[in-house]
Amino acid sequence: MAASPLAELVPTAFVTGASQGLGRAFSEMLLAEGVRVWGTARSVERLTELAGNPLFTPVALNLGDPAAAERAYLDASAQAGGFHLVVNNAGYGIFADTLAEDPAVWDAQIDEMLKATLRLGRLALLEMKPRGRGHLVNISSLAVEFPLPFMSGYNVVKAGLSAWSESLAVELAGSGVCIVDFRPGDYRTDFNRVATQGAGADTPRAQRAWKVLGRNLDVAPRPTRAAADLRRAILRRRTGIVRSGAFFQACVAPFLVRFGTWRIRHEIMKRYFGL
Repeated sequence: MAASPLAELVPTAFVTGASQGLGRAFSEMLLAEGVRVWGTARSVERLTELAGNPLFTPVALNLGDPAAAERAYLDASAQAGGFHLVVNNAGYGIFADTLAEDPAVWDAQIDEMLKATLRLGRLALLEMKPRGRGHLVNISSLAVEFPLPFMSGYNVVKAGLSAWSESLAVELAGSGVCIVDFRPGDYRTDFNRVATQGAGADTPRAQRAWKVLGRNLDVAPRPTRAAADLRRAILRRRTGIVRSGAFFQACVAPFLVRFGTWRIRHEIMKRYFGL
């Protein structure tokens, strides 16, 4: 049987945070296309279902230990003979009052979700650039354009990741390597259920925002839509930003960001979250 166009373009892939949510959907989409996937989680036991597919290889990877994470990536890359696609997806949310939360919490989130992710991406690019082909996909967020209240650490991480993608887009222009800044909006995942509620999250104001976030996730599109958007983005073979989600978040909100003033955007956000 002939390989799918996607498997021909990216026969091997490395996906972080593959055990649930968007990472799980990305992995399942790639496997269905015949791509060999090395997917990560903190514990390989969380990857049992995916591991039933002969094209899938589970990888234990903890971004909280950057050196070990780099070794895990290099070992997986050696098994794969190099990766043609790397999807930096792993992450988590902390819902807390910025002034009440211990700064060490934000430090850890930035270390794991931004610094360690950049190190993995750098390793991938060091392999891709000499080959003159490859895709690095950084899963950012529409929170880059519309920051989420009481999730400032998450917003900072995603903004940093998008800024890095833009830097790479310029530095690697003409190299044959594509950089995709993938910005999903709300999707029907367990993101809120597994998010940590930190200091100040129990105030009436914060809880109003938390309930809005939860309601949005309950009615949001399923992760398969994000996977389909990622598939199209890879097949386009172009560097750039990809916004994914419901029509308002993926189309209308970015328009407001581009043409609305700071005051207008923030008034919309305050009303939207009941603040």
